[in-house]
Amino acid sequence: MKFGVIIFPSKKLQDLANSYRKRYDPHYALIPPHITLKYAFEATEDEALQFAEKLRHIAGNSHPFLLKTSKISSFSPVNNVIYFKVEPTEELTYLHAEINKEFNQQNTEYAFVPHITIGQHLSNVEHSDVYGSLRMTNVDHEETVDRFHLLYQLENGSWTVYETFRLGRE
Repeated sequence: MKFGVIIFPSKKLQDLANSYRKRYDPHYALIPPHITLKYAFEATEDEALQFAEKLRHIAGNSHPFLLKTSKISSFSPVNNVIYFKVEPTEELTYLHAEINKEFNQQNTEYAFVPHITIGQHLSNVEHSDVYGSLRMTNVDHEETVDRFHLLYQLENGSWTVYETFRLGRE
């Protein structure tokens, strides 16, 4: 089974992201807008239970933090992904590093660039047109993040929450 670790932003920010995603992201119906902390990986149900225990510990040693988005950016020319840029705070970077340090089988092909994808799998021409019209869009938004989620992928390709982890001691 495939699992992943993500942060879901507030409904307000998800609605804004979805206003673009429904046109530019073929994964729109499979998973809500999110920030990926650990990319998809294969695990058994037993391994997922062990993984969840470690995530509980990481969450307990982390603190809620301010999530800020500022603008629309792109990973071009590496790939044609358009996204809301999330400011890489110390807390967010720590959370990502702790999760991936604990589970070092993670393929870290790319450096951690916190973001919320709004467009992907676009042709070069389509990417150029869409990004050209969106890149000056202001996406100033701030909210407090107090949880992250372990997700698993269903047979139809969609993702659902396996367990939610609140940041800080309760």
